[in-house]
Amino acid sequence: MKYIGPGISREAPPEERELLERVLWIRVLGCALGVLPVAMVLYERAAGPMFWIITLLIGFGWPHVASWNVRHSLDVLDTEMRNKVFDSVLGGVCIAIMEFNVLPSVVVVTMLSIDKVGMAGWQFMGRTLLLLLVVSLVTAASLGLGIRPQSSMPVVLATLPLLFAYPVAISTVLYLLARKVVSQNQDLDRLNRTDVLTSLPNRRHWEEQIAKELARHQRTERPAVLMVVDVDNFKNVNDRHGHAVGDQVLRQVAAGLVRSIRPFDMAARIGGDEFAVFVTEADIKDAREVAERIRTHFLELRGSEAASEDCTLSIGLAEIDETFATSEDWMKHADAAMYRAKAAGGNRTGIDFPIYTSSSRRRPVERAC
Repeated sequence: MKYIGPGISREAPPEERELLERVLWIRVLGCALGVLPVAMVLYERAAGPMFWIITLLIGFGWPHVASWNVRHSLDVLDTEMRNKVFDSVLGGVCIAIMEFNVLPSVVVVTMLSIDKVGMAGWQFMGRTLLLLLVVSLVTAASLGLGIRPQSSMPVVLATLPLLFAYPVAISTVLYLLARKVVSQNQDLDRLNRTDVLTSLPNRRHWEEQIAKELARHQRTERPAVLMVVDVDNFKNVNDRHGHAVGDQVLRQVAAGLVRSIRPFDMAARIGGDEFAVFVTEADIKDAREVAERIRTHFLELRGSEAASEDCTLSIGLAEIDETFATSEDWMKHADAAMYRAKAAGGNRTGIDFPIYTSSSRRRPVERAC
């Protein structure tokens, strides 16, 4: 079986490979640091070679066996769960050969518990903790070991690297995973608000922004114009030249919009061959200049197939009005102006002109230009 990195099977999904790669390196670190307090206890007790061999095998051999297990497994998560159970077995052995020296024993139990909770929750930690206790008692009884809980200063000092470095390593992994989750959520939210074909904001995002702009106008009375852009004869392009050409036309419209508007304006694809543009801090005259740029830029960008079908743009403009109760009202006026332009032959801008009285605005008069 081929593998990627330090013992991650290629068959595992990328998310599992990344997580388990970090878990395997944390095991290497934890076992290596765990050797220090065990070795110090053995040194103080003048323990025999068998105990030293057991300690070295657990500290420097077991992490590589665990990596090998994962590397040669089709179900890497299930294999790693079994590895963690065996971590607890070996932790029980270490506690027994230290004769339950209190500080390193408590630290080993704590580190293994943190590891289990982080991987599979409290129930898994409880089961493995019980297993650790049973193994430590059985090992002590089998080897004729007693209980010597006193921790000397050298043992305390030898335990400190494990007490500090292992939690920091686990916290670092959790921090990196949390950052990745936040980033993925942000990417997902961005995708949910973006039209895949044109990379413009989609209708959902557009409607949210227009509702906010209407509310802002109701507070500040700042000017703004909404325009609806429709592609003339788009169905003919699709029917006669195929959807690939039709998609290219939509991308050309999007490119023309981005090229024509100001950085603080917003363009969106709101469905099919219909687009919308929000022009802020502008009156109808300024917005018409933007609309004309959009229309002429598309004529420059469109391909020969679109030109052969007389594929152009009809654009409707509606200035924000205090009589609009909702953003849907605003959209309806821009839509009506666009259909008026289309009915007049297309390839033009239709403008929704409000007529003012001294005290209020009256029903707009629509005109195609």
